[in-house]
Amino acid sequence: MTSASPSVVVFGSLHYDIMVYGPARPRKGETVTGSSWHPKCGGKGGNQALSAAKAGVSSHMVGAVADDDFGRALTDHLALGNVDHRFVKTVAGVGSGMSVAIFDGQGDYGAVIVSGSNLALGQSDVDAAREVFAGGGVLVLQNEVPDPANVAAARAMKEAGGQVVLNAAPARPLSDGLAELVDIVVVNAIEAEQLAQVPVVDSLAGALEAARRLAERFPVVVVTAGGEGVACATKNGETFSIAAVKVDVVSTHGAGDEFTGVLAAELARGRDIRSALASANRAAAVLVSTPRIS
Repeated sequence: MTSASPSVVVFGSLHYDIMVYGPARPRKGETVTGSSWHPKCGGKGGNQALSAAKAGVSSHMVGAVADDDFGRALTDHLALGNVDHRFVKTVAGVGSGMSVAIFDGQGDYGAVIVSGSNLALGQSDVDAAREVFAGGGVLVLQNEVPDPANVAAARAMKEAGGQVVLNAAPARPLSDGLAELVDIVVVNAIEAEQLAQVPVVDSLAGALEAARRLAERFPVVVVTAGGEGVACATKNGETFSIAAVKVDVVSTHGAGDEFTGVLAAELARGRDIRSALASANRAAAVLVSTPRIS
C-alpha cells in the first residue's frame, strides 16, 4: 500500500554521538593516541529519518530525548533536516541517548551506545502519533528501543495498511509478536551471522545464504555486505544480489542508516524491492565516499 503522499515514519532511537579518530581502535587494556574528535547528531532512528527526508519523502520521527543539551541538539538537527519531530517527547530523570564511536585509519569504527531516554518509548508514544501512522506508507524500526514499543508501532502501521521495515540492529532475539508484523528485515553481515546462525558472512554468496535462511521467517530479507554489495531473499523463493558501487571509502559510519532510510523512501514511492535496493545501494556508496566536516 502506498499513501497518496509518500510517507516514512521512523519509530526509534536518537543519540548524540561523539566521534573519535585515531590510527587504530584500542585493544583491551590499550590506550591509543587519537588525532581529532567531533560531536554528531545520530542514533539509527534519527539518521534514517533524515536520510528519508533527504531522499524527498515526508519523514516523521517518533522518539524520545531528555531535557538536556544533547536532546535539544538532536531535535534542532531533525528540524534542520526537514523531519517532522512533533512526536519526539522529552522525558525527565534520565539523560538523552548518546554514543562514542572510535574510527581507525581505514575509516572503519566500533561504537558504544548508552540508550538513556530511548528506553522510555512505548504504547503511549504510538497512540500520541496516530495521525502519522494513519496514512499508511512505510514504518522503519530498529533494535535500539524496547521490543514492546516496536511491536506497538508495527501493529499501528499494519492496521493503517502500510509496510513495516525492521533494521534489526544491533542484533538481538526478536519476539514472535514483532516478527509476525515485519514485512522487510534489513541486517548487515555481522547481524546476519548472529540472527541466521551462519558462518562468517564476507561475500555476496555468504550474504545470500544468510538471507535465504532468514527468509524462512520473514517475507523479505536484505543482507548488506559492505564493500561486496547487498543480497535479498524472499519467503516465496526469489533471490538476487546487487554488487557494491566501487568508491574510495572515506568513512563507513552511517552507511547502513543511509541505506535503510533511502530504501524506505523508495518503497514509500511504490518502487519494487529490487529497484528500491539499487537506489539505496547507490546512496550508501555516495555517503561512504563523501568527506564530512561534522
